[in-house]
This record gives sequence, C-alpha cells and structure tokens, in this order.
Amino acid sequence: MPLSATLMIVVLLLTMLLGVPITWCLGLACATAIYLDPVLSFSLLAQRVFVGCDNFAMLALPAFFLAGDVMAKGGLSKRLVAFADAIVGWVSGGISLVSIVACTFFAAISGSSVATTAAIGGLMYPEMTKRKYPEDYAAAVQAIGGTLGIVIPPSTVFVIYGNITGVSVAKLLMAGVIPGILTGVFLCLYAFVKAKKSNFPIGDKFSFKHFLVSFKDAVWALIMPLIILGGIYAGVFTPTESAVVAVFYGFLVCLAIYREITGLEIWQIVKDTAVSTASLMFLVVTAQMFGYLITHYRIPVFVTEAFMAIASDKYVFWALIIILLLVCGMFLEVGATNLILGPILAPIAMSFGIDPVHFGMVFVFLLAMGQATPPFGTTMFVACGLSGQPVARVARQLIPFVAVEVACAVLFAYVPILSVFLPNLVSG
Repeated sequence: MPLSATLMIVVLLLTMLLGVPITWCLGLACATAIYLDPVLSFSLLAQRVFVGCDNFAMLALPAFFLAGDVMAKGGLSKRLVAFADAIVGWVSGGISLVSIVACTFFAAISGSSVATTAAIGGLMYPEMTKRKYPEDYAAAVQAIGGTLGIVIPPSTVFVIYGNITGVSVAKLLMAGVIPGILTGVFLCLYAFVKAKKSNFPIGDKFSFKHFLVSFKDAVWALIMPLIILGGIYAGVFTPTESAVVAVFYGFLVCLAIYREITGLEIWQIVKDTAVSTASLMFLVVTAQMFGYLITHYRIPVFVTEAFMAIASDKYVFWALIIILLLVCGMFLEVGATNLILGPILAPIAMSFGIDPVHFGMVFVFLLAMGQATPPFGTTMFVACGLSGQPVARVARQLIPFVAVEVACAVLFAYVPILSVFLPNLVSG
C-alpha cells in the first residue's frame, strides 16, 4: 500500500481518537493523501465534491428530514402513543410494549433514530416512571425502541448507503420493512417476559371503543408510510419523489387536520431542516471523496484478500461482519461507520455471492443496533438525557435488549428471504 494511502488512514484514525468531528476527519485524511500523492491534485477534490452533490437521489434527504420534523412537531407522537396503548397497553408490562410499538410507528415516519427516541421517549418515560417502573429500565426501553428509526423506511441511512454503494435506494427501503417489524415484535416479547418476571403493573383492560377512537385520531399519521411505500412499490414515484410527497402530506395533515403548528413554527422547522441537511451534505461529500481514494488505492482489494484468508465461505463472512460492526457500534457514530465501511464491505459481500440489497439491509440494521450499545450510543445518550439516569445503569438494562437485536441480526443475515422478499416483489 502506498505511503499516501497509509498516512490517509493514520490521519483518519488519529483525528477520530482526538475527538475531531467526522467531517473534518475525512476531509483532512483526503487532503493528506492528495498532498502526498503526485498523481492526484486538489482540483480532483473540488470535482469529486461537485459530483457528490450533483445526485438526484440525495434530494430525498432534506425532504425526509422536513417531513419527519413536521410530523414530529405537529401532534403526531402523542396520537401514535395513544393508538399503541389501545393495542398493547392492556397486557402485562403493557406500557413498555406501548413505547416499543409507538417507536415502530414513529420510525415509519421520522427516518431518524434520535428523533424517534426523543419524540416517543419524551412522552413515555414519564408515564412509565409514574406507573412505578424502574427508572433505568424505562430509559432503556426508549433507547432500544429508537434504534428502529433507521431500519423501518423511510430511512436517511438507507438513502446514504444506497448512494455511496450504488445499490437501489427503493429496494433498500423496502428491505427494511419486514426486519424492522419483526425486531419490534421480538423486543416486545422480551419486554413482556421481563414484565412477567418482575411483576410490573398491568394497564387497563382492552377496550374496543378506545381502540377505535385512538385509531381514528391516528389514522392520518398511519397513512403516511403507506403512501410512501405504496407509491414506490406501485411505481408511481421514485424514493426521492416520495420524500417530497411526504412533505406535502405532512404539512396538509398538521396544518389542516391536527392544527397544532403555526406559521412561526413552520419557519423554525424549515430552518432546522436546512441546518441538518447542510451538516449532513458536508459529511456525505467528504465521505464520497474518501471512498474514491479508497478505490483508487485498491484498499477494498487488500481487505477482500484478508477476509478471504480468514473466511472460507459467506457464512463465516457474516459472522465476522456481525462481530466487526458490533464492536464498531460501541465506539463509532452511525454516519461514520456507514460512510467509511460501506464502500469497503459492500464489494466484499458481493464477492461472496451475497445479494447487495440483503447485505445493505443487515449492514444498516447492525448500525442501528450500535446506537444503543455503550460506551458510545446515540439513542442511549438521548434516553439518559431525557431521563437524567446515569449511562452505566441504563447500559446494564440495555444488555438483554441488545442481545435480542443481535439474535435478530443473525436471523436476518442467514435467512436472506426476510430482507429480499419485498424488494424482489418491487422488481418483479
């Protein structure tokens, strides 16, 4: 490997260890390689940044951000919580199941794990503690529920992964539906067993009238993911266009039906979305430059050869990937892992005969799981922030939940039909 490539990786790792923001880590690493390599020039940097921005699929990011912010601040979360309570609130440990189910619903709208934990956790954590649930356990439920935010479409992480690896974004979005719902079910099963074992309180009995009232109140929110996925599946619009449809639908519902946001709040939402989009785009274009240099220096070839020397087949490869991303999730932020490892590992997976959509889904699922693992877990930090609980106590309560998600990751890795069934319907 050339000296410039080696120093590029050294600079990246060193700046990350020093706590430099990932955008600057990637940018400095790229600048180091270009400066030291006589074949490359800094004009290439400007060209690659322009090419990275000039991508139709990336238009989906600000639209999904805006749609999620509008629906989150327009009275959506409390309606979803009420509907989830009507469905599962009456069983043992029902309020913890309500949190997970509400997170599943909200994930199908927000596309963000942090937003899911903040929106649902802000409502459900006080309710769980009021019903005498342990405070650290209540915070852990909000953290693990939030991980579904980037698995169930729409998902900004799927959009970015598809853009940097060349995998169909539409197929990736569809691939997350079944695994996301199944994971929510398995998390609910653990919460149910935990509630039985710990004698957590039981909510009110099931009321069909309450179910109908809550469904009527939440139906406009529940329709949104159906419009997005149904439109993509039917070929009415592309994933990028679906994001714009989601924005218009979100404004329509929150302004004309729920009527819980004002013109001033809309302006603030748009400003927040603009800031989030600008920050993310800086990250994406520097990562695309980094990915170009990785390919230029044939680093994926070296990594592939190393994997081939260790992994005899795709089953061993999957085991290594699960272990690798579980460790990465403990120390790296989702965006960094996605942008750095995605372009490296995707071609290696294909060399083992793994469907690129299947690999992308499991890859993103493992990234999502890492958001709840200590010492660096974003949804865990959000849950600790809204609850005031120490990270160590919440982390202990998260261990069984993370174990459930690890088991789910193994299931999705070794049973590809769960990931590719819906995408194959789309292409069929």
